[in-house]
Amino acid sequence: MQCRVIGMWGGFPKQNGPTSGYLIEHQGFTVMLDCGSGVLVKAQDYIDLNKIDHVVLSHYHYDHNADIGAYLYSRLVNTQIGRADTVLNIYGPESESFRKEVEGMLGSRFNSFDDTTSLTLGPFLFEFKKNAHTVEAYAMKITCEDKVMVYTSDTLFTEDLISFAQGADLLIAECSLYHGTDGSRMGHMTSREAGILAHHSQAKKVLLTHLPHYGNLQDLLEDAKQQGNRNVHLAEPGMLIEL
Repeated sequence: MQCRVIGMWGGFPKQNGPTSGYLIEHQGFTVMLDCGSGVLVKAQDYIDLNKIDHVVLSHYHYDHNADIGAYLYSRLVNTQIGRADTVLNIYGPESESFRKEVEGMLGSRFNSFDDTTSLTLGPFLFEFKKNAHTVEAYAMKITCEDKVMVYTSDTLFTEDLISFAQGADLLIAECSLYHGTDGSRMGHMTSREAGILAHHSQAKKVLLTHLPHYGNLQDLLEDAKQQGNRNVHLAEPGMLIEL
């Protein structure tokens, strides 16, 4: 299993730096996790969009789904001109308005999930945990053969994240805030909380993501590492992790 970071900025993109978006791939089967602002442009550096038939959205904040409208239109046009002959499946929390948006476009289908869902997409098994965030949002556990990847998406730190991520080969943990910031109103983790999660879950490799646009990002990294798990890195656009 491989994971490609397409974008990892929180809130809004930087120049050539999209917000949340990841490609996971195994033996030619690819799934996109989240599709934030700028993700579609950068994803095409690595794959033809018509070769991705499954997009799993953690929640409906713009920095995680802003490019979905463009993706739907891409599949519509490419279906009409014969470049795509498969349905684009979008997965997310149940939403009547979002379902109508997706299924109102030729070539696309909406599929809902919640924390009871077990979803098999090609070689990947998805499980979900409902997060503490300002809107309905989910962490994801993706199992492929003997490898496990966990993506927290946006969330406060909660104890059940530790068990959800226990022993993960790759933990992609949101790290929106510097230590000393109160994330309770915003529904986000600090660098220290991300480090505590990394340490107590005993994740083998950790990426800090959903990064802020201010301050020294190395401070986030060092603070997280000081909690005990030294195999922590800052996510970067284009980064490829092989499990």
